[in-house]
Amino acid sequence: MAEKRKLFEEVGAEQPKATPAGGMIDKGRGGARGAIRIWLMLIFALVMVMIAVGGLTRLTDSGLSITEWKPLTGALPPLSQTDWQMEFALYQKIPEFQLQNNQMTLEEFKSIYWWEWGHRQLGRVIGLVWALGFFGFLVARKIPTGWAPRLLGLGALGGLQGAIGWWMVASGLEGEMLDVASYRLATHLGLAFVILGLIAWYVFQLGRSERDLMQARRGREAKLFSMGTGLMHFAFLQILLGALVAGIDAGRTYTDWPLMAGGFFPPQPFDLQPVWRNFFEDPGLVQFMHRMAGYLLFIFGIVTWLRARKSANADTRFRFNAVMAMLLVQVVLGIFTVIYIAPLHIAITHQVGAVVLWVLIIRARFGAQYPKAQSIRGTAR
Repeated sequence: MAEKRKLFEEVGAEQPKATPAGGMIDKGRGGARGAIRIWLMLIFALVMVMIAVGGLTRLTDSGLSITEWKPLTGALPPLSQTDWQMEFALYQKIPEFQLQNNQMTLEEFKSIYWWEWGHRQLGRVIGLVWALGFFGFLVARKIPTGWAPRLLGLGALGGLQGAIGWWMVASGLEGEMLDVASYRLATHLGLAFVILGLIAWYVFQLGRSERDLMQARRGREAKLFSMGTGLMHFAFLQILLGALVAGIDAGRTYTDWPLMAGGFFPPQPFDLQPVWRNFFEDPGLVQFMHRMAGYLLFIFGIVTWLRARKSANADTRFRFNAVMAMLLVQVVLGIFTVIYIAPLHIAITHQVGAVVLWVLIIRARFGAQYPKAQSIRGTAR
């Protein structure tokens, strides 16, 4: 019941006002943002290791050592000499052994088997970590509002990635294929980078409150965000071309730089029929495309960086500075990979460099979309 006013109370007397409750935007939305962020960061680290191990599996020609897809029972490696002989017998039936490795011993087979088994095992671990985290947060009702579909989508993409991995391996088990089909390898690697990029974006979002993100969006730098998006797409194309190079060992074919076999264009780039096959299977043309795309990406990176230098936000400028620095490192690594005929340590460093560059581009793009608040002096608050 409302309190009765006094008979002689002054009309102009101020009455106490209720203080409005703050944080209404985040009310009921927060969930376990910090815990989910840590969980996603763990998955991010595992996916990054997965990409590196996958690269080493390809560089060591180990990808076809396991010729069956057993998502559950395949988790156990051969435990006896008989088991090893059975696995080796299956490998001996495929073209890679018959046409290329017919002198391989059982001990040599074991060395490539462990690479592929480790790669698949990491995939199982990632799936398990995702499932335990997602369903744990779901049952505890700790997932922030609107986040369940995003986190479920990551799991679905992970399952799709496993299926694409087998689709890739199956391409090298028949006919006269000595390796997996390069375009299937590019699809497999491309999806891995999509998953990694989504996880990174979600981690950046969960690192700030919904209210903070809504306020930051008002100051978004639309032009810089658009250029960052273009840079991201261009980098993704270059990653796919890099997968085509790795798929047919094109990086070990023409080892002079800046020319190719003494000329700007590789010799006889369209010998295969039909013509479209050359863009996937001709080592000279595939490496040429990767080189040219790398130069264009570097130029576009410089243009984007120059635009970012005009930003009034110091944090945003710093993010794009990091992109430019890593882009330069990646170009140098690419050149060294070619000159030294793609040795294992340089080639895998180049691939890991692509992961770092990819995440830095996404981080810079996020900074343009949600600039951090800063003081008048230009320092982040």
